[in-house]
Amino acid sequence: MSKTKTTKKAAAPKATKSAKAAPAKKAGASKPAAKKAKATNGEGKTKRVSAIDAAAQLLAASKEPMGCKELIEAMAAKGLWTSPGGKTPHATLYSAILREINVKGKDARFTKTDRGRFAANA
Repeated sequence: MSKTKTTKKAAAPKATKSAKAAPAKKAGASKPAAKKAKATNGEGKTKRVSAIDAAAQLLAASKEPMGCKELIEAMAAKGLWTSPGGKTPHATLYSAILREINVKGKDARFTKTDRGRFAANA
């Protein structure tokens, strides 16, 4: 009896989700032009004021330096800015004010008067 070697055929690779061809996108296809026009139109929409811009407005109107917690409360009371749900908006405002002071130097809108207290730069 002679022994013969039997060879197995290599199995074809199975198609996976990532291997399937995605439908080809049309060249130049993008969002409808109506949506683009609406987004750039600007009529009827007021631009939201950022926290740092609202703080600059408040400090310019105020004669005395304020802390960031006071600024956040005053902005919410006057309706200039409200937190979108963050837990520490005062810390974010503090960081933004310090960053502006460090980057712009004398041209910054704020001056640091005391630890955690800021005034408008005159």
